[in-house]
Amino acid sequence: MTRPSRAVAAPVAALVHLLCLGAPAPGGALAAEVPLKAQTLVRTAIAAESSVASEAVITGDIQAQAQTNVSFRTNGKIAERLVEVGDHVTADQVLARLDPQEQRANLANAEAALTSAEARLTQAKLSFQRQQSLMQSGYTTRPAFDNAEQELRGAQAAVDSAKASLGTAQEQFSYTDLKAGVTGIVLSRSLETGQVVQAGQSVLAVAQDGPRDAVFNVYEALLAAPPASNRVEVTLQADPAVTAVGTVREIAPSVDPASGTVRVKVGIAQTPPAMSLGSVVIGRGRWQPRKAVVLPWSALYRWRGRPAVWIRDPKDGAVTPRTVAIDRYGPDSIALASGVAAGEEVVVAGIQFLRPGQTVTVAETVR
Repeated sequence: MTRPSRAVAAPVAALVHLLCLGAPAPGGALAAEVPLKAQTLVRTAIAAESSVASEAVITGDIQAQAQTNVSFRTNGKIAERLVEVGDHVTADQVLARLDPQEQRANLANAEAALTSAEARLTQAKLSFQRQQSLMQSGYTTRPAFDNAEQELRGAQAAVDSAKASLGTAQEQFSYTDLKAGVTGIVLSRSLETGQVVQAGQSVLAVAQDGPRDAVFNVYEALLAAPPASNRVEVTLQADPAVTAVGTVREIAPSVDPASGTVRVKVGIAQTPPAMSLGSVVIGRGRWQPRKAVVLPWSALYRWRGRPAVWIRDPKDGAVTPRTVAIDRYGPDSIALASGVAAGEEVVVAGIQFLRPGQTVTVAETVR
């Protein structure tokens, strides 16, 4: 490759130096100086306070307001399971059965004890009637009559006790049939055929029929500001045409340590049929209007690790970054809680070319 001659290289070096620095190249002369002055054009907006009514959009699901944990009232081994999760059950429907062998034996013993007590009562009644007849005729003694009367009373008490024992045995036998006691939908189960359960051990969860809740897990900061009302618009995510209006019924008193959220229950008085248990819903709540400076997203800048905007001084045209506190983020704007006063000029376009103290030229001012 042939090197360029020095006669050609020198004018090229001088031209490059001129374009880069705008000054004469060493060892060369310029016919005329060409000054270079960069100008930065920006678009600004005059800050003004406006009424802001923010809206929160959160996602939750439909749950029953009342839920019942169903359990057997006696010990035993499960002989039969009659329902599955999702089944709709009635209050008197049998959901599962225990092996009733022990309870059936106790019931037979109680029935036999009652039969024996009734037989002794019949004999005591006949004896008492005989002594009563003899007492009226004067053919028996007073002690014999009193003994017959005492035996009759004892036999009657034995019959009453046997009837009570029989009732208890019958009730224990009925406990082998598991019933919910309420009408609703089976949410979960923890029982299988052959499993041994204890009295009071929860084996089924039933969501009672009736009003429903839209349950949302929201961050604590969302509840810091008071809402405009306790009414929440609820929309079915699968079908936005299905809507309902609910009221805030319950707010958890503490933050869930696992998720860092607060559970909010919104009661729906008239739940649409399409909003079945477990359906995903979207809730919309509005906050009270307040005054705030609203700027477009393009004005937001990051200065020293914090949100900031560029403020232009109308006297000399210099710009300065200023940190701000953001109240709400919108789809295409931000609402500032503090940092910018009404009437100040804020740069909303061209911020990527700015540096503190730089003088800028305004191409357009939005009011």
